[in-house]
Amino acid sequence: MSRIGKNPVPLPKGVDVTLSGDSVAIKGPLGTLTQPLTGQIKVAKNGDALEFGVLGEEENSDAMSGTVRALVANMVIGVTKGFEKKLSLVGVGYRAQAQGDKLNLSLGFSHPVVHQMPKGVKVETPTQTEIVIKGIDKQQVGQVAAEVRAYRPPEPYKGKGVRYSGEQVVIKETKKK
Repeated sequence: MSRIGKNPVPLPKGVDVTLSGDSVAIKGPLGTLTQPLTGQIKVAKNGDALEFGVLGEEENSDAMSGTVRALVANMVIGVTKGFEKKLSLVGVGYRAQAQGDKLNLSLGFSHPVVHQMPKGVKVETPTQTEIVIKGIDKQQVGQVAAEVRAYRPPEPYKGKGVRYSGEQVVIKETKKK
């Protein structure tokens, strides 16, 4: 069995788990998340922890137990604390402004870029060059951050563009005569 799949997922106070035959639903103070299960994995609630096991002897069932355990652990963190990704804009005239569930970006194009936030994801702009994307689903928050970054990824010569906070951009040397 997977090393990660062997570890139980602790359930903090205020988190309710509903186990059905083909899915796991976790409800917490911030919301509810569900994860579909394959027929290869068994999930059992043991006190205040969830334990994962393998049902069949299929080729990838060990790997799936670790994958499902990691997804459920992220769901527990999401419904209790939530997730956030921080982006920063580097470049002259690059600006961001949050308006409700839309993010307006000025990224040096001839037109403004408007990104519609999906349901369950919130966006904030503490300053004009900082973007904070928040939500309870780790996969969805990461996907939205990647989509916003894809509008203008950092270029290698000056480093201008949208980058994750703390991301190191390797600057290339310019061509010499």
